[in-house]
Amino acid sequence: MTAAFTALPACVPLDLRCDTDRLTADPRSLQVRQRRLNRPISSEGLMAEELHDGRVLSIRAPGGSPDRTDAGGPGMVGFADAPWLARTPYFAEILAGIPAELRAARLMALGPGARVHEHRDGNLGMPRGRTRLHVPLVTNPGAVTVFEGREYHREAGRLWYGDLGRPRYVADRGEQTRIHLVIDCTVSLALLKLFPPAFTDGLVWSEVLLSRDPVPLNLAEMARYRCRFPVPAAFLDWSQDGCADDDLAASIDVVAGELVFSVGDQPRFSLVHAGAGEFRPQGWTDERTIRPTDGTSRIRFLVRRGSSVREWTRPAQRNS
Repeated sequence: MTAAFTALPACVPLDLRCDTDRLTADPRSLQVRQRRLNRPISSEGLMAEELHDGRVLSIRAPGGSPDRTDAGGPGMVGFADAPWLARTPYFAEILAGIPAELRAARLMALGPGARVHEHRDGNLGMPRGRTRLHVPLVTNPGAVTVFEGREYHREAGRLWYGDLGRPRYVADRGEQTRIHLVIDCTVSLALLKLFPPAFTDGLVWSEVLLSRDPVPLNLAEMARYRCRFPVPAAFLDWSQDGCADDDLAASIDVVAGELVFSVGDQPRFSLVHAGAGEFRPQGWTDERTIRPTDGTSRIRFLVRRGSSVREWTRPAQRNS
């Protein structure tokens, strides 16, 4: 969380309401036993399943995999609808109405008496170009999210924003399981228009990282970006601010019609062209971008936090 956001509310409802009857009709068509325990993801991959009474069902995930209950990250495939979404048509309508590029979407249940430990999501937030929205489906007055000591109860049928870069914990002190539709997406101007004026009037717009639409490249253009270079290990540290100062051998090549970024001989992620020869990792935002060789001998790596930019420059050699 940056200082520019500390004066803003940690949690606000957006100008999008849902039909509560249709919201609760869809979950009943799914079997609770088919939900999976939540598996968070870190810079080292999928972590162990959480032990609290919380269940997750993915309706949109990396590659559309129903087995991916994490929020995703840089990889070889983008986000796609999971098979469950076809059984929840109203959820599909809600997702289609979010005016931003969608990432993961999950049903997340928290049982009575359960509490998730206090934590924060360092890679989420407007300065990083990514946010998380909630639509409560089933809730009760005892289901709360506590941001820095202040409790928020999110009523059902509203689209809610929370600043997840702040410390928080969630708890269900009631006698009914809380179920939310949780949506990760990029930050767009159209999405920000759904925020209450009291929020956007206090927003420091220069600290918001807005998403850019992908720009296609043909195969001849892609070939110009094939190169080998050292990459700072800090640039690949997705969950931290990057303290490592060593370099790793890396390359960009064309594989099956896509530009692929490899470390050593291992493909790490495909590249999405954001325009003007700048690329972001597939599954990520413009928080991290790469400007590879195109007729030059240098490559640039950039990490953005709103208006702040950290940059590394390394020598590059064209692949023959």
